[in-house]
Amino acid sequence: MTTKTDPHDCNVPADGSRLMSVDEAHARIEALIEPLSGEERVAIRAALGRVLAHDVSATVDVPPYTNSAMDGYALRGADLEAAVGQGLRLVGDSFAGHPFSGSVGPGECVRIMTGAMMPDGADTVVMQEATTVDGETIRVATGGKPGMNVRGAGEDLRAGGIALASGTRLKPVDLGLLASVGVAEVSVRRRVRVAFFSTGDELCSIGEPLREGCLFDSNRYTLYGMLTRFGAEVIDLGVVRDTREAIEQAFRDAAAQADVVITSGGVSVGDADFVKETLDRLGGIDFWRIAMKPGKPLAFGRLDGGAYFFGLPGNPVSVMVTFYQFALPALRRLAGEQAKPALWLRAPCLSRLKKGKGRTEFQRGVLVTGPDGQLAVDTTGSQGSGILHSMSVADCFIRLPAESGEIEPGTMVDVQPFEGIV
Repeated sequence: MTTKTDPHDCNVPADGSRLMSVDEAHARIEALIEPLSGEERVAIRAALGRVLAHDVSATVDVPPYTNSAMDGYALRGADLEAAVGQGLRLVGDSFAGHPFSGSVGPGECVRIMTGAMMPDGADTVVMQEATTVDGETIRVATGGKPGMNVRGAGEDLRAGGIALASGTRLKPVDLGLLASVGVAEVSVRRRVRVAFFSTGDELCSIGEPLREGCLFDSNRYTLYGMLTRFGAEVIDLGVVRDTREAIEQAFRDAAAQADVVITSGGVSVGDADFVKETLDRLGGIDFWRIAMKPGKPLAFGRLDGGAYFFGLPGNPVSVMVTFYQFALPALRRLAGEQAKPALWLRAPCLSRLKKGKGRTEFQRGVLVTGPDGQLAVDTTGSQGSGILHSMSVADCFIRLPAESGEIEPGTMVDVQPFEGIV
């Protein structure tokens, strides 16, 4: 049976096939991507940004002993009332690394510094600002409670408990956490190897004379930056000319040495766009057009031999939008990183945004403080897919659903901050 399509439906291309929705494309990619195997052992100083291959357990309690959270005086909670009136007798000091060797008895206290071990017999610390010193007698202000200002042994982590879970991409704080439990080396997953190249006879590399009718290739440098920040092992194959033979050879070379192949340009329907037909011969395309703007001509699939590929559009902004919305989540999954939902916020938009119905749009925005003092978002201006400067000045994406039309000022919109993805 033949399905008729509405000729006025903007999501139906000339060949009658329907564009895939953004959500469906996400689901298809997630269903096909599996984490890569392979790991290596590295010192924690070399582990920043790497993905843990296994859970890491604490080798000791953190903190390893009960200690003071304040500079002040350690005493028995039962003596708080007496400490207010007649005061307590000072019997010694406890410093970090130099604990008090005795025991605190009734009516006694010990001067203690932040982080120092609590003396035997003491269970409460009164901060220094709440005390009055009269020779060897210490009096405290009213309002104290037994057990206050004390950090218990193992309060943060217990020995044998999981300090960091497999799939964690290690942040600076995680290196400190590993050190705090005495771990000097960790097993991390190997880096994802990504080969990429640009296509187009109109592209000139930096350092070459800019020929008439040509432009400098910015996409290679943007892709290099995005892949490097992600933590990939990057293989730059340069600019490939618009011939079937050159593009096919580039794909064969890339697939032989990479887990993922990313191209920019050549996936639309022009006479010289050979990427899609080459992919049809050398592998399988799962989809290649999405109901989104910018970035409709996005190809995804797998090459013979196993490498995944993303055929990104040629326009500079389209490259970045499709990379961040589709390629980056896939790379994180390949790297074995713990799955985390994308962070989306709701904020009022201060400007009118032009939009036609039918495609999900990712417009560039700037987070600002609105007239009411609350978070708001404004546009970066012209949203053309070739205006790379609009990405440079932006700090978020404004996602407008396919069914929405023009956005009026004050409308609540979905906002994805760049922090954490860009």
